[in-house]
Amino acid sequence: MFRFADPWLLFLLLLLPAAYLVRRATRRSRPALRYSAVRMILGEPGRGSRWTRTVPAVLRAMAVAAAVVALARPQSGITSTEVGMEGIDIVLALDVSSSMLALDLQPNRLGAAKAVGTDFVEGRPNDRIGLVAFAGEAFTQAPLTLDRNVVVTLIDELETGMVDDGTAVGMGLATAVKRLEGSLAESKVVILLTDGRNNSGEIGPSTAAEIAEALGVKVYTIGVGGVGPTEIPLSPRPARPPYSAVGEVDIDEKSLREIAETTSGRYFRATDTESLAAIYAEIDALERTELPVTIFSRYEELFHVPLTAALAFLLLELILRRTLFRTLP
Repeated sequence: MFRFADPWLLFLLLLLPAAYLVRRATRRSRPALRYSAVRMILGEPGRGSRWTRTVPAVLRAMAVAAAVVALARPQSGITSTEVGMEGIDIVLALDVSSSMLALDLQPNRLGAAKAVGTDFVEGRPNDRIGLVAFAGEAFTQAPLTLDRNVVVTLIDELETGMVDDGTAVGMGLATAVKRLEGSLAESKVVILLTDGRNNSGEIGPSTAAEIAEALGVKVYTIGVGGVGPTEIPLSPRPARPPYSAVGEVDIDEKSLREIAETTSGRYFRATDTESLAAIYAEIDALERTELPVTIFSRYEELFHVPLTAALAFLLLELILRRTLFRTLP
């Protein structure tokens, strides 16, 4: 970045044409030098053309212009921006029970949750994000980290059958809250997604919600699943028939709503892939912080460049006036 510290001084350059006009008018009114005889100067060698004889004056003007530029203090600088990294700590708690293979979302409930969750993670570069998976049990797939690539990779590796089947909503929430226990972030959030009701685990959903509330953790709950009966594959890769069964959506919305209300969060219901993506987008908008932005500018003085040029022009003018363009007094 280039600038002048005192740009108003550049207006002095406008005086140069005025000075030229004044000087020219003054020379015209100056009396001519009279010689008693011109014979003595007729033999003198010529001093060049009329334009050549203006070289010293041009050099003087250039010197003055360069000096004015130096007075305006040209500066070259570098501007840098520092963005605060104080974000939000978020743990995604995803249900990986066998019912998440239901085909009412595309490609299925778990696939849709993984795709939307991946987009969510990639859009949060300043937040630490962790990952918890649960079915009949719960486990931490990724602790809180700023490494989005790691979280995205571990989301992609989620599949049903990683743990005993079941739906331990309370354990899933308690494990996610445990990951946030030591967090110093101003905002701590759990996004819990499930398609069923709690039927496993030592900690119930209400107890886990109270723990979250005590630790200042906000919980967004998402019930995912279409309306009415839906086809559910018996395994990700069934080897023999029957390949699938038809099951009813059985989401414990009352429990999920209570969890959200206890922790000052919100409950959402996703009936298809599009609504699930919209829910994550809404949570993404709700959980944003104003990051402090500080702009630093460092400038280096460059006045010595035009000042050196001004001295060089003056020196050259002096030399020319004493040699090539020397005049009689």
